[in-house]
Amino acid sequence: MRIMKKNILTITAVIGLILSGCSKFETNLSFKQSVEKNVAKINDAAATIASSNGYQLITLSGDQAKSETGYADSIKLDLIAGIYDYAPDTLFIPRMSCIPYKLFKKTGTSDKLIINMPQKVIFHPKYLFNFYHADSAYNHNNFTITANDYHNYYTFADLFDYKLAAGFTLKKEDIGSLDLVSKANRFTNRSYSSKFTFPKGYSIDVEFATGDTTTSSFALAEDNSVLLKETNIFIGTEFNRMGERQYLLTIGNVEIKKSTGIDSIQVFLNDVLQKAAAVKIIDSAASTGSIFHHRDLKLTFDDGTTTNLSNLIHPALSTLRSLTDSMNSMYFAKNIVDYIAYDIYYHQYKINFRP
Repeated sequence: MRIMKKNILTITAVIGLILSGCSKFETNLSFKQSVEKNVAKINDAAATIASSNGYQLITLSGDQAKSETGYADSIKLDLIAGIYDYAPDTLFIPRMSCIPYKLFKKTGTSDKLIINMPQKVIFHPKYLFNFYHADSAYNHNNFTITANDYHNYYTFADLFDYKLAAGFTLKKEDIGSLDLVSKANRFTNRSYSSKFTFPKGYSIDVEFATGDTTTSSFALAEDNSVLLKETNIFIGTEFNRMGERQYLLTIGNVEIKKSTGIDSIQVFLNDVLQKAAAVKIIDSAASTGSIFHHRDLKLTFDDGTTTNLSNLIHPALSTLRSLTDSMNSMYFAKNIVDYIAYDIYYHQYKINFRP
């Protein structure tokens, strides 16, 4: 009987340890302690992401990459599937100026789109358009894009259906994966979701939808546990907003909620409304309703002390701002992956097989 009781106590203790380890956030901390602990995780995550090759990849912009989108056509994965190596054809000159030079040579078959190219070309895409080089850096196809899903259907600006799911490796090491979906059936009815997952478990997820209301969100997570999430819901379309219906900000196990019809901003800790805590939203004239663009929050903790959220996450703000801007613009997919897909498609179907 004593042995049975001892076993029961041991099993109970083990179960308790397992259950306590299932939560990323401690439930016995005050509002202030929770915010400080959660913010530290956000700053650590942003620092890790900022030092990664995946961050360099997803935030390509400006002079680094091509600015125009390319050709009005529809491309499916099965039309361009295969293994391709970066091998510019400097002898072939397209008859049409809008058609790119032939940049890739098919070297194998696959049901995926696998592209091998030099690291220098992918991180400095301007070199995609100036490919006659003596530099030995262009002789090593050490960067690989592996797309297991891709399609790009569109006719006019207000009607398109886009999908990209791809992983990326540099010198055979995983640097992250991108999953992007974008659709529109008219100019005022559009949606997209874009998620980039980094090798160490961090991920960035951006979503947007506009119609009668406009909803946008940005989330930073670690192993599917949300560290920071901001959601805006506006009345009206993207270009005709008539007021903010709801604003939600999640910082770990802390949720801040502003809703129409409720006088004060509500603060929840572990889903429990906090009566001693308070939050005031500070917007500048240029604010888009986001902490990444001229919105700040003044936090009043349960002990009466105050601070601005921008002070707490200052180390992370610049990194997260560049990520949300890049993910919203879909810059990498539009200006690099699409350009490569168009190059392969046009040289395989529109030029080589032209009657």
